[in-house]
Amino acid sequence: MKKPVFKRIVLKVSGEALQGAKAHGIDNNVLLAICRQIREIKQLGVEIAIVLGGGNIFRGQENSASLGLDMDRSVADYMGMLATVINGMALQSALESAGVFTRLISAIEMRQIAEPYIRRRAIRHLEKGRVLIFSAGTGNPYFTTDSAAALRASEINADAILKGTRVEGIYDHDPEKNPNAKKFDVLSFDQVIGMDLKVMDMTAFTICKENNIPIIVFNINDESNLIGIIQGKKIGTVVS
Repeated sequence: MKKPVFKRIVLKVSGEALQGAKAHGIDNNVLLAICRQIREIKQLGVEIAIVLGGGNIFRGQENSASLGLDMDRSVADYMGMLATVINGMALQSALESAGVFTRLISAIEMRQIAEPYIRRRAIRHLEKGRVLIFSAGTGNPYFTTDSAAALRASEINADAILKGTRVEGIYDHDPEKNPNAKKFDVLSFDQVIGMDLKVMDMTAFTICKENNIPIIVFNINDESNLIGIIQGKKIGTVVS
């Protein structure tokens, strides 16, 4: 088996990826498939931190508008952060059932459920071989979980962010709506920002650009992809 090309990664998993074919919530088959992939790359000695989205449960202001609620943006965003904690608890339980030691860390203090985020402690957990699950985004409204992934990757000195989605990479149009959408294999941060591609928000791209952290966007539903990326195969779209 090939040696990993990354020593420490941040895996960003969207809430939509967790819901699979379900209308909302968590698809257990998808959850278990993600756990198998994490365990596989963990056995190669890769240090793994995971940032989860919450869109499968509640997507901030977007959900509040669809429900006809005149909700303050901050309130809606905090509700979205709590949704990521629910996803984190589910992933932690599944990983530990698979024999993977984890720590659930929350940017919002809730000691009965998760550890508070302390940078030095988080890095020490990684060095001891524990998988970190970062939840509650950055702990602040107006920031997405993509921005949280970029921030945490910078803080823990990750080699790359691997963003698992439902599609094969970054396209010029939404491939789920446009069958003629063109996939990009490689992009620069300036190209992504200039073309206003929506795979991650501009804050996340800017943080990664400033800290020289590459982003690899790939289809997490193909169980061979994550291990392939870790071993250096050209999969998905690389932004660097």
